[in-house]
Amino acid sequence: MTTFEFVQNNLMLVGVAVVSGGMLVWQSFGNKLAGFGQVGTAEATRLINDDALVLDVREDKEWAEGHIPNAKHIPLSQLAGRLSELDKHKDKPIVVSCRSGQRSASACRTLKKNGFEHAHNLAGGIIAWEQASLPISRK
Repeated sequence: MTTFEFVQNNLMLVGVAVVSGGMLVWQSFGNKLAGFGQVGTAEATRLINDDALVLDVREDKEWAEGHIPNAKHIPLSQLAGRLSELDKHKDKPIVVSCRSGQRSASACRTLKKNGFEHAHNLAGGIIAWEQASLPISRK
């Protein structure tokens, strides 16, 4: 069987593979195209130790269940209206976290559009943070 015959006989399978691959590529490079990067837990820890702000954009209930120590809490739904609270961090690194990394990516886009040049999305969010056995605060 030739490659062409395989593709022809398995069109649905090939289509799923192409779409899945495209989604992975977009997830990997989409944030960079939007002007911000993703950081893993090790890089986030380094940034935090070098005085980066941690911004948690989860909802109040999620925040209360545990967050990165010393993080600032502004739910994503309120971020646009509360950007002035972050003005003193405009030229400093900001590590943005949420549950899994999706809402924080959206927050990074908002920050970037508003002149925050050093926003970093925490890849995998608080889930990855906890899986790495890093500290959680409930205060």
